Amino acid sequence: MQAIKRYLQVLLVIGIIIILMMGLINFYSIIFSRKVKGVVDSVQKMDLNVALMQTAANENLNPQLFSFAVAIKEASGEIVTASAEDRQWAVVKPGQCAEAVFYPYPPWKLDKANTYFGARLEKLSDCGPIGQ
Repeated sequence: MQAIKRYLQVLLVIGIIIILMMGLINFYSIIFSRKVKGVVDSVQKMDLNVALMQTAANENLNPQLFSFAVAIKEASGEIVTASAEDRQWAVVKPGQCAEAVFYPYPPWKLDKANTYFGARLEKLSDCGPIGQ
């Protein structure tokens, strides 16, 4: 009886560890997201040379058609950059103050490790003439 109880405890611990690891892998970008607050240094729309052909009226456009490169300068002087497919970035101009959430690529994506994607604009305001 003690052996069965010990065996079930080990299985329970292993199950909990597996569930935690799956959660970390699936939600890595959300768990380790970075809130960036500062002056917008640059926002560039990435123009793709593609044909706009659709087969059905209900089909959505490719989100890469609305891709932006975003750079925000924090108070520390660090310029944080990310890519975004959020259409809100279309109205942002350099020199405006912004608060955004940048989501990091997971470290197991070696070609994109330590970079950010999916910059989500949370707040936009006018900094004034001196950028403060």
